[in-house]
This record gives sequence, structure tokens and C-alpha cells, in this order.
Amino acid sequence: MKNYTVGMISLGCPKNQVDSEIMLAKLCERGFEITDDPYGADVVIVNTCGFIDAAKQEAIDNILEMAELKKQGYIKALVVTGCLAERYKNEVIEQMPEIDAVVGIGGNSDIADICLKALEGEKYAEFPSKYCLPLNGQRVLSTPEQWAYIKIAEGCSNCCAYCAIPSIRGKYRSRDMEDIVAEAAALAAGGVKELIIIAQDTTKYGIDLYGELKLPELLRRLSKIDGIVWLRLLYCYPDSITDELLDEMRNNDKVCKYVDLPLQHADENVLRRMNRKGSSRELLALIKRIRDKVPGVVIRTTFITGFPGETQEEFNTLCEFVKEAEFDRLGCFAYSAEEGTKAAEMPDQIDEQTKIDRGDIIMRQQFDIFSRKQEEKIGNAYKVLVEGYDSYTDSYCGRSYMDAPEIDSKIYFTSSAPLETGEFVDVRIINTKEYDLIGEAVGGAYEK
Repeated sequence: MKNYTVGMISLGCPKNQVDSEIMLAKLCERGFEITDDPYGADVVIVNTCGFIDAAKQEAIDNILEMAELKKQGYIKALVVTGCLAERYKNEVIEQMPEIDAVVGIGGNSDIADICLKALEGEKYAEFPSKYCLPLNGQRVLSTPEQWAYIKIAEGCSNCCAYCAIPSIRGKYRSRDMEDIVAEAAALAAGGVKELIIIAQDTTKYGIDLYGELKLPELLRRLSKIDGIVWLRLLYCYPDSITDELLDEMRNNDKVCKYVDLPLQHADENVLRRMNRKGSSRELLALIKRIRDKVPGVVIRTTFITGFPGETQEEFNTLCEFVKEAEFDRLGCFAYSAEEGTKAAEMPDQIDEQTKIDRGDIIMRQQFDIFSRKQEEKIGNAYKVLVEGYDSYTDSYCGRSYMDAPEIDSKIYFTSSAPLETGEFVDVRIINTKEYDLIGEAVGGAYEK
């Protein structure tokens, strides 16, 4: 077979990024050469997100951009996969005839054959069961060498009223623990220092496979792997934050004291309409329990404003909750009505500008809280993973346990001794700059 070149555009969440990395490995096994530059690639794959309107538009824009390159003769074939393809199936290729092949997530294992058919000029569409999506396999990492995502489960069974993920990705299904540990060991052997543990709901890990919540045990197993320094949890559903998990976070030095806790709202009535549990009082009690059990913990959350029927009073409850909870990190998104979800059919849809305005109010509140918390860090020293050097400012950048890559802040710092990417160093904070911290290294680098 000719050594074809392939470019991958991976959109959306880290879970989709892992899927892209597995597909790239399968392509490499078949002799394809990976290129970062779509100009001149034989085939370009756009691995799409289809979660909300903004993500769908980003996917369509990328597809059309690659279609234009194909029209101009820079690329030979265009393949679309991922959530948008899974959700809309044949509509994708019908509405964008420039696409040569479209494949649902269950067809990812066949990506090499699909690319070859597309290069032969065959219009092709394949939509196997979403449960055929491989949960494991070799990967070509697209993250920096010092950290990587590891997906411990696929799909979701929570069925929140606003979310299309269960219909796109299927029911929740955990990976075998031995398989996860083996992959983690291989990643560590390749130089990965920080493992970022992901699933649609990481805290549910094991319930389907072993009949009980197994995330604490998985963390204990992963922490025994030589070379792994940090284990970071994303997407922790509030209903499954157990004392055992919090104890593990407190007592296990390798588990970052960082909880990503997507709450979505705080008003009890809105949460019920979302098909979620809890109330402002109960969620505040949960946050207090987390902070009491895990001193120094950083809590990140996300909220949705403008959910159908959200009254001013219900929004005010959310505002008061944000003030009282004092989250360390917070994101807020305007509600997006997704076809096929219960929420899209609900009465009393909120107008777009009100959704946006309410989100802006929450983010302004949070910025005041965040700025104060940043100022309080001045004078403290933190263990930092070195991620790069900027010769223009003569400073390094990195992250502490408080910040996940790609979504949180960075620490910029000077060092009298040269440092390498992937090393750890203690940094004393001396100032703040918008969302980031400024510091100076205290001593030299160390491995752990």
C-alpha cells in the first residue's frame, strides 16, 4: 500500500480526543503517515463534536474549510466521524456532498479501510452500533509528553433532560480495571507524569461492571505505577462523591486535591426539570463536606443559565449559591436546546439574550471571587509541573495541582536554574495577572 498521509482535526471534549488518538494509532498500523498540516494531506479526518449548537457549528465550519482545500486540490479525501456524524448520520453527507465518507463512532475501528475507500473515490457511510466503539487500544498521543488523558468509561446513563450524550454515545459502560492500569503503566513508561482521568461521569466508574463504585480502588491501583506523579479527576457527578473517594483524595499524595463537579444549577425546581437531584442547601452541604474532608481542595464547577422555565427567582437562587459556595473555578454556559432531548420540548423557553445576560452576571460574580482567591495565594509556594519556556519574557510556565490543562490557569515564573519540560519545581507566588499567577522558582527541579 502507498504511504498515504493523514491529518486529524479533533474537536470537542477530551473523551473525543482519546478516540482520535486511538484512530491515529490504527491508521499508523496500516502504514498511514500522520501530518499536522492539512495542506497536502492525502486524507483529512474531522472528528466532530455534536453536543451543543456552538460545537456543531464549529464542526461544520471545519468540515467546510477542509472541503474548500479539497476543492482547490490540496487534499484528496475528506472523512467525517465523531458525535456529529453519529447524531445526524446520512444527513451529514447529504447536506455536505464534498465529504467522501462519514462514519459513526461505532465504526472507528475500521477507520483505515474507510480512508482507503474514500481515497479510491467511493462515497461511503457506515454506522455500526455505537457500542462497537473501542474502549481501549494503542494511541498516538496528541497532548504534550508530560500529561495524557485516560478514559475509564464510555457513554452515560444519567439522562439529564438537556443532554443528548446518552442518545449519541449510549449507556454508561466502564472499562476493565486491569486494562486501564495496563494502559496507564504504558503511558508512564513513555514519560507521562500526570494522568487526567475522564469519562462522562468518572464517579460512576465500576457500577455497571462490578456492581459497586470502584473509582477509589482504581486510584489506589494507578497510584502504584512508577512515574505517575499526579492523578487528576474530571467530571465527578455530585451524587456519587463518597467518603471513600474523598478519603482517597486526602490520603493519597498522587491524587490531586482537585474536584471537577459539574452542578449545572442550584435551584431545586430547575434541577428537577433537568432530571437532576439536589437543592441549594444540599449542594452547599456537599461542598462543605468536600472541603472538610480534603483540606486545600480546589473545586471547579459549571452552570447552565436560561434553562426552560428559569424564573428570575430561580436565577437569583443560583446567584446567591455562587456567592456562598465561593468556587475556585467556574464556567457558565447559556442553555442550548438540543433536538431529541426532553428539555427542547419543554414550554417557557428562555430568549437567547436573557440566557447570555444571566451567564454574564454569574461570570462577573465569579471573577470577583476568583480574583480574591488568587490574591490570597501570594506568598505561598506550590509544586509546579513545568510545561514550557518563553524566551521573550525569560520565564517558564506550568501548572500546580489547582489547575487542569486547557481549561484552567497557568503559573508563569522565573528560575535561576535551567528547567526541562516535565520536571517539577516549587514556585513561590509573588503576583497575579488576570487569570494567571506570577512566581519565582524556589530551588531546582525534582522528579516527585
